[in-house]
Amino acid sequence: MDRRQFLSRSAFFTVAAASLTACGGGGGSEGAGTYKFPQGVASGDPRESSLVFWSRCVRATGVSGDISVRLQVSTTAQFFNLLADLPLVASAAYDNTVRAKVTGLPAATPLYYRFLAGNDVSAVGVGKTAPASTATLAQLRFAWFTCQDWSVNHWAAMNLLVAEDLDFVVHLGDYIYETVGAAFQSGAAEPAHARISLPDGTKLSDGTVYATTLADYRTLYKTYRGDARLQAIHAKFPMIATWDDHEFSDDCWQDHQTYTNANLQQTARRRAANQAWVEYMPVDFGDVSFDSANAAFNNLRIYRDFRFGTLMHLVMTDERLYRDDHVVNEATIASAQGHDPINGSDSIGARYFVQVPVLQQFEALKTQALGRVPSILGTTQTAWWKQTLSNSTATWKVWGNEVMLSRLWLDLRASAPAPYNAQYVVNCDGWDGYPSHKADLLGHITSNNIQNVVAITGDLHAFQCGVVRDKPDTSTGTPAVVDFVSAGISSSSFYSYVKAGAGSTPLAALVTSPATFDAVLKGNNPDFAYVDHDAQGYASATLTASSLQVVYTKMKPLTSTGTVPDSPVLKRTRITLAAGSKTPVVTDNV
Repeated sequence: MDRRQFLSRSAFFTVAAASLTACGGGGGSEGAGTYKFPQGVASGDPRESSLVFWSRCVRATGVSGDISVRLQVSTTAQFFNLLADLPLVASAAYDNTVRAKVTGLPAATPLYYRFLAGNDVSAVGVGKTAPASTATLAQLRFAWFTCQDWSVNHWAAMNLLVAEDLDFVVHLGDYIYETVGAAFQSGAAEPAHARISLPDGTKLSDGTVYATTLADYRTLYKTYRGDARLQAIHAKFPMIATWDDHEFSDDCWQDHQTYTNANLQQTARRRAANQAWVEYMPVDFGDVSFDSANAAFNNLRIYRDFRFGTLMHLVMTDERLYRDDHVVNEATIASAQGHDPINGSDSIGARYFVQVPVLQQFEALKTQALGRVPSILGTTQTAWWKQTLSNSTATWKVWGNEVMLSRLWLDLRASAPAPYNAQYVVNCDGWDGYPSHKADLLGHITSNNIQNVVAITGDLHAFQCGVVRDKPDTSTGTPAVVDFVSAGISSSSFYSYVKAGAGSTPLAALVTSPATFDAVLKGNNPDFAYVDHDAQGYASATLTASSLQVVYTKMKPLTSTGTVPDSPVLKRTRITLAAGSKTPVVTDNV
């Protein structure tokens, strides 16, 4: 089915031109309290003349079925002047979520919006359109966040984020976690969050239960979006969102999970994850292509770009749906070590802490088999990414990038006994694990002299800032990008993962403290300007024509009694990058 025909026939998404109409209330015959909006409201994908508005409406009695609602958009908080007053349907087929893209809106304008059903009214949200693409801006402010595990640590960072003065926010993935009761989710938990129970779910041998069906994924989104702090962020700022792995499955690629060495293909599960994501995210279907009638796993395309005057061009990628299998095959590594190549889990040596020669050997073999280098973005998205950056005339080109771009290597050749005396690529689920593809993209930037390209990144559960070269060798590579990585809102830190897995290996000596670990990784990777691998928090950015300033807000963990600290900020770090420079300047404890 043609995508435009599908969208035009569907109650799932409505596009309407803004028009001046008389102010009206709900006007329904049903009494107040008949309907409710339990996940709040949201806006997203801001353009200079359009914005997407979202909510979910259900009957208070719990009876399912379609619900007639109205969306009102105004320039005033009292809704005296309506720019739009649209009849919509919260369709049961899409979990009673409802959204509309309203076009013809004024640029760079705060807009108040609400949804009405009968005599019930949602919370009021405030969205903001983007500046005109030709506008010269004195300043632009945004924040990005990621990795908000429901059952680990706390979400107090969201209270701080919502208090910021921002034009929009970016979510870089792991908006939900598909597992319940996994080992990494067994630490100190958010006091306000009860454990999630999935209606279906599949249990792994270690007791972990993972989301499997559409009902499971919807349960996760409904639960996460039930938190008042996350609702407050959505209600105050338009969001530009992409996904990472946990919206489907940990370390996933295409429609394959990686819980075991078998890398099972799960097309129906992937499609369920796709549908739930698009149901619950306020995304623009002028760019995001979704067709539920398409039986393929890639029935959704989410990579897209945004312009904010002449100051900033934001390029959002999808680094899961089109990526090739991880370069080093888990089953092969398992067999070489006498492990179970099907039911075992050999991520160490295949996706993490991979010896450099092993990665090079596997990449050469996979390149020969594919007839091209293994890729994260896929052929079509790679061409789009290159063309978009080449054609951009904005002062700052910002890449919304899900997984770590900076080099993260560890050299134990002179310090560890056999068989550990090797040089390692620490994280092959990130860009380091696809070295030729990474070199191709970064080489495009350097060979075409594209200036002021920065990446904003999530996934790693750490704060990092570093220069990324088109070749990983610091003596021969040319600086291409500055990568700013934000720690997760709540997820356990990268340091804690490595420390837990180090055991009695030589790695144990490197993780005796967070400071020791940071020093070792920074010493092995001299292009880092700043690292903090034991952190939770978020990042905010202020852009002008002359500089980009990023502030990392690091949170304190839960107290020993399991409560959120009264003063939850541990520290803030400011990193300044001058236009035309690739030398970040760090100011700690600002």
